Amino acid sequence: MREVDPVRKSFKPLLDRGLRQSLAQRIGEEFPRIGGPRMRDLCAEIVLEVVEQQLRPLKSVTHGQAVWLAVDKDDPPCRNKTMKQTRLKAVVLDVSTPEDIEARIRREPIRQRHLRKCLRLSRQAYEQGALLGNCDLSQLLNVSDSNIASLLAAHEKQTGQIIPRRATLHDLGSGLTHKRIICWNRYAEGKSTQEIAAETHHSREAVDHYLSRFDRVRFCRKHGESEQQTAHLIGCSLGLAREYVAIDEELRQRGESGDSDES
Repeated sequence: MREVDPVRKSFKPLLDRGLRQSLAQRIGEEFPRIGGPRMRDLCAEIVLEVVEQQLRPLKSVTHGQAVWLAVDKDDPPCRNKTMKQTRLKAVVLDVSTPEDIEARIRREPIRQRHLRKCLRLSRQAYEQGALLGNCDLSQLLNVSDSNIASLLAAHEKQTGQIIPRRATLHDLGSGLTHKRIICWNRYAEGKSTQEIAAETHHSREAVDHYLSRFDRVRFCRKHGESEQQTAHLIGCSLGLAREYVAIDEELRQRGESGDSDES
């Protein structure tokens, strides 16, 4: 018979005390059909992983900063997908900085102050692997989401630079300008796919997708198809087809045919 180690027998149970073990025990108690000990331990580890991702230690957040749960930039929306089904990431944002205070003292116009904050917060979230929506920025700045949308859309149109946010990178909302910027960079400025992808915060595949759809819309226009027929032929909404038609019209009015080297 194997000899029992009295020390091991007495002290090993201490290893079963902890948050993970308590979670596993509670999971088994509340959901008895979920499985055996290994399954309960796995569920507990998943819960702890989510908690760890969304909590930040106090020492990592300084005065003027805030922790915000933003949408994972690699989890785009799809039909019938709710926010409850979307991956989130905890990001630390500089809500108030010395520069913000100095701008207020200088009586800088409020729209200019809001724009600078929106740009900063959007880029900080993106650098941490997440995207803010207009409603996120609205809550953080205490400004209506419609004002945020018009402010950022105007900036993107004026500068030709895309702000990394959900409206542009996840293709949400109306009045988006990233399609225009991508097509303009290719056909008016002759930039490569790689250059456009870097400047617009899109993948090369996404840039190629937008350019390909634009080419198909333009092809339909050349052959006299209506906007409704074009939308049907390329498999998109009428509103989206009209966006590309407007881009093509703008290129033509400015002397850019939008023609590529494709055969």
